[in-house]
Amino acid sequence: MPRIARGAIPSPNIWNTPQVYELENRAVDPQGAADAAMRELRPWAGATVLDIGCGTGYHLPVLAADAAAVIGVEPHGDLAGLARRRCANLPNVSVHAATAQDLPIPDGSVDVAMARWAYFFGPGCEPGLRELSRVVRRGGAAFVIDLDATRGSFGRWFSRTVPAYSAREVEAFWVRQGWQRRPLDLTMSFERRADLEAVLRIEFAPDVAEQAVAETPGLEIFYPNVLRWRYF
Repeated sequence: MPRIARGAIPSPNIWNTPQVYELENRAVDPQGAADAAMRELRPWAGATVLDIGCGTGYHLPVLAADAAAVIGVEPHGDLAGLARRRCANLPNVSVHAATAQDLPIPDGSVDVAMARWAYFFGPGCEPGLRELSRVVRRGGAAFVIDLDATRGSFGRWFSRTVPAYSAREVEAFWVRQGWQRRPLDLTMSFERRADLEAVLRIEFAPDVAEQAVAETPGLEIFYPNVLRWRYF
């Protein structure tokens, strides 16, 4: 049985199929638009960076190339172990098996915190937001990247898979919390059709996934996202 940090919120795609999720990570945003948008708002060269929900650590080496220190946090112990092995030769990277709402990090020790498609999905994530306020030092920033369910086929497929999700309620939540936003028009670009289809099948309910496969020609998918941020 995998080791799961207490209070973790399951992430069925990467938790159940990390090999397929690796293909998704490789496909998402080949232009680097998400990192460029975050760097524009708060650069992290020479900074201490926290990646919340880092999974197998896909983004940690890129962050470590510029940051002074990078901290990955992942509640799924087996995935955290994979992240440690991925970064074994990077002395400025550490990985903890922990949750967003109970970060094993001192007060005011982080310059930039980020979460990509992890935990911070709106109402209910207040404990994690309190932790961000504790660990991000004055002059720092926190970023959350998430799917924009109001746009594109990807948003429509997601809404069919998770009908209880209310984009309006999520948006109202972030406005109340005082976070800013901007749209991110990302893409997923695959080398093989089989990889694209495998990713769609871990992201959506079976019937929705088959519809998504049928509606998606070629090797590229429009992936509408939103970037949210707050300065501290």
